[in-house]
Amino acid sequence: MSHNKKGKPKIGFFVTCIVDAMRPNIGFASIKVLKQAGCDIEVPRAQTCCGQPAFNSGDDDSTRAIAKQVIAAFEKYDYVVVPSGSCASMIRCHYDELFEGDSEWKSRQQAVSDKTWELLSFLTDIMDYRPKGIFYNGMATYHDSCS
Repeated sequence: MSHNKKGKPKIGFFVTCIVDAMRPNIGFASIKVLKQAGCDIEVPRAQTCCGQPAFNSGDDDSTRAIAKQVIAAFEKYDYVVVPSGSCASMIRCHYDELFEGDSEWKSRQQAVSDKTWELLSFLTDIMDYRPKGIFYNGMATYHDSCS
């Protein structure tokens, strides 16, 4: 890992289409929590959609082109953190099948997929981050993500 001089992991934050277009507050809140957890965060300008709409429509050529852009934008980071289970799953699980027979992109894809995490999984499993002093005086529901 290429942690910065302060020993913090260098995070490439994947914004997602919905966060970018409709819910930017989710992105800002995610970045705030990642900083509290001790991460050095960058939001690459070259990022775009993860390609899931094209993938789900069977458009492999468009999906592959989008995936190449994502891989190129994020391969320099220690981790890629995504505030969406489905987008993280697209990068981690489905990019793999896009580059069969292309050894250069296959190895680049695998490196990015291996370091891509959904936000909460990254905070708990990698950073061992447990915020202190957070209370909610009411009832809450937990939805175990389908991704």
